[in-house]
Amino acid sequence: MKYTKFERARIIGARALQLAYGAPPLVKVPEGMSDPLKLAELEFEEEVIPIVVVRATNK
Repeated sequence: MKYTKFERARIIGARALQLAYGAPPLVKVPEGMSDPLKLAELEFEEEVIPIVVVRATNK
């Protein structure tokens, strides 16, 4: 699924907040990485973030 830049920002931001509040990372954390935003971006690239985007359909 291709995400818009707004969806991508929302997903990464929400996951970074979760990580900042103590959620366990879903990927192996590289040595020396402690920034939740960078870790959330890494998880997004690996496609392991458990967040689903539901788009509204126009009828």
